[in-house]
Amino acid sequence: MIAGLTLPRMIMPPSTPWPSDDVAIAQTRAWLTEIVIGLELCPFAKPVHVKGQIRYVVSSAEEPEALLQDLLNELHGLVDADPALVDTTLLIHPRALPDFLEYNDFLSVAEFAVEDLGLLGKVQIASFHPGYLYAGNAADDLANYVTRSPYPMLHLLREESVDRAVSVFPDASQIVDKNIKTLRSLGLAGWRRLMAGVLQS
Repeated sequence: MIAGLTLPRMIMPPSTPWPSDDVAIAQTRAWLTEIVIGLELCPFAKPVHVKGQIRYVVSSAEEPEALLQDLLNELHGLVDADPALVDTTLLIHPRALPDFLEYNDFLSVAEFAVEDLGLLGKVQIASFHPGYLYAGNAADDLANYVTRSPYPMLHLLREESVDRAVSVFPDASQIVDKNIKTLRSLGLAGWRRLMAGVLQS
């Protein structure tokens, strides 16, 4: 653990049975291929997917303290791994932080962990959650769905890889606006059809 951190307290019990690790990974991979890559929401995702450089890890943590330990382990693991084999890690945690506000509070803990390990400038964390909600947006605004995933997860990325990818896409700053237009054109019914297919994986 990291001294001085106050972790969010989970107050919501799980509403559905936990998926097996294999199911969680299969559904996350289907979400990546069918939605993230299929809708071209992230032009950086396809190369690492095709090369098999994504590490999928399912945390069994049910409390933030245990999730933090898994995060610390995966941060070390990513830095120590050969980038040609593991370029990025998806830490999926179906049991921990199902409530988005609690998850959002945990993100500051995750960022502190990166800093405490001396990994600023080396690793960054992107966030995905099935209940993602951006400040000022209505809950059903499709803009929120750009970062909605089957399960809560933390995406660990190498800064060098991010910089390299951005250099190839000079209009990277416009990706978010394009993604919002794509999802709003798809509509809520279209999103639900895609996600239903993902959850059947």
